[in-house]
Amino acid sequence: MKIALAQINPTVGDFDGNCARIVAAATEAAGRGAELTIFSEMCVLGYPARDLLEKPAFLDAQDRALERLCVDLRGMPVVVGCVRRRGNSAGNALSNSCALIENGRIAAVGDKCLLPTYDVFDEDRYFEESRAPAVAEFKGRKLGLTVCEDCWNDKDFWRARKYTYDPVEELVGRGTEILLNLSASPYSIGKQSVKEAMLGALARKHARPLVYVNQVGGNDDLLFDGRSMAFDASGALIARGPAFEEAVTVVELGIGDCGLRIGGTAPTVAISPPVSVEEEVHRALVVGTRDYARKCGFKTAVLGLSGGIDSALVGALAAEAFGPENVTGVALPSRFNAPASLGDAKDLAEQLGIGFHVVPIEELAVTFKHVLAPLFAGRKEDVTEENLQARIRGVLLMALSNKFGSLLLTTGNKSEMATGYCTLYGDMCGGLAVICDLYKTMVYRVARHLNALHPEKPPIPESSLVKAPTAELRFNQTDQDTLPPYDMLDGILKASIEEHKSMAEIVARGYDAEVVKRVLRMMDMNEYKRRQAPPGLKITSKAFGTGRRMPIAQRFREGR
Repeated sequence: MKIALAQINPTVGDFDGNCARIVAAATEAAGRGAELTIFSEMCVLGYPARDLLEKPAFLDAQDRALERLCVDLRGMPVVVGCVRRRGNSAGNALSNSCALIENGRIAAVGDKCLLPTYDVFDEDRYFEESRAPAVAEFKGRKLGLTVCEDCWNDKDFWRARKYTYDPVEELVGRGTEILLNLSASPYSIGKQSVKEAMLGALARKHARPLVYVNQVGGNDDLLFDGRSMAFDASGALIARGPAFEEAVTVVELGIGDCGLRIGGTAPTVAISPPVSVEEEVHRALVVGTRDYARKCGFKTAVLGLSGGIDSALVGALAAEAFGPENVTGVALPSRFNAPASLGDAKDLAEQLGIGFHVVPIEELAVTFKHVLAPLFAGRKEDVTEENLQARIRGVLLMALSNKFGSLLLTTGNKSEMATGYCTLYGDMCGGLAVICDLYKTMVYRVARHLNALHPEKPPIPESSLVKAPTAELRFNQTDQDTLPPYDMLDGILKASIEEHKSMAEIVARGYDAEVVKRVLRMMDMNEYKRRQAPPGLKITSKAFGTGRRMPIAQRFREGR
């Protein structure tokens, strides 16, 4: 049996566009000899739909889209992700489902059994779990229909399981010959190797071929990498789609009489090569930025260029996402900005081919201080006056965004966001925080990677890479006047944010206890800033976004 893995880039609520993508991919797959095409979780409506699922009109539109698909697919069999109204009075009104469409009708429906409620997931808010995973008959074969999390609970793979029930085990017990998994699994660094090992182990354990199809593209803060996969009954990887690209991959499953063996792969099947972490992050951020803009209706972007590494990287990513002709960089120098910084900003713009303007802010800063002087009488200048500069820049950049309808990209990184080394209503102004989930050390790694990709014309000036990072809000300022060295800071932050380590456990790794205490306190004290930040692209296992729910008003402090 030839099966196509169709990883597409749906937009939430764009039923016409999503259906057109489904029909186009199914047509391509059929043209390449596929007998059945598998799509991703909730591909008909777009994932994640969140509280749109509470709108009856939204659900009605999805039902009409499914009806159109039954007609428009013209007999091409597919399995698509959708939602289903349960019609029961008890429990949630919806199921997270998948539908086998064959011969102009919905021939079978499977409902998701395991509903994640951790990190960015809150599926128990909308859906009711199933205790009857579906086996669908297709061309004399039994297909086990699973949706994303249903495959993430094998007791022999996971040391600690989140659920007591295993849908895959039940499906195999009911005679399933091929396991299908429709997924919308968000990207994070390092996750691909886990998925590959887990799914391969699952296929090997149950001696069943397994086909996994993942969504691709960005929706709000979540990024989806695709990399749909097929495994034979020995658990060997026989097909893998590309990362962060729409693609149709056709694989030939040669099922034996007992349904436990697989033959060779079709000669056209390719296993896309793995890429480095830096290249993964690069592709993820370009796709996430492009999709956020496209799906929200923006065609151009604007950002502040300081001459530093953060704005340089965001500028390079924006030029790739929008096209350089659609990006404008603005330098906003005060008397504290070194001439070399302005030169670095100009060099970057020239290298990238983006628009560039210089808007001095010194006169405005003087005016602000003059207006506030009677209220500040008798008080020394401090961080308040420094932050005025950042806030003036924010006002000017937002004005350009409003006037020209451009998306304002913020340039702050995760290290700054974590410690509050950023100015609310200043450099935090904007519509999308492109690198807010990159620690400063990762910013440097990705920037150097981009330069290595283009050795003949490196996009990022070397001086931006080698000079000491600084906010330039006072003379001779560097980030390390306030923060520990970034390699130390980022290690502490990652241990706390992503690994959930205690202060004592972090200190045990060799970090100074007072430094750890200071860093954790800075992180605790600045939750209110992060809550007011623009949406940002998630690339780690724990980002400052929908998956992190910390109270602002709280008094717990470790180590005090």
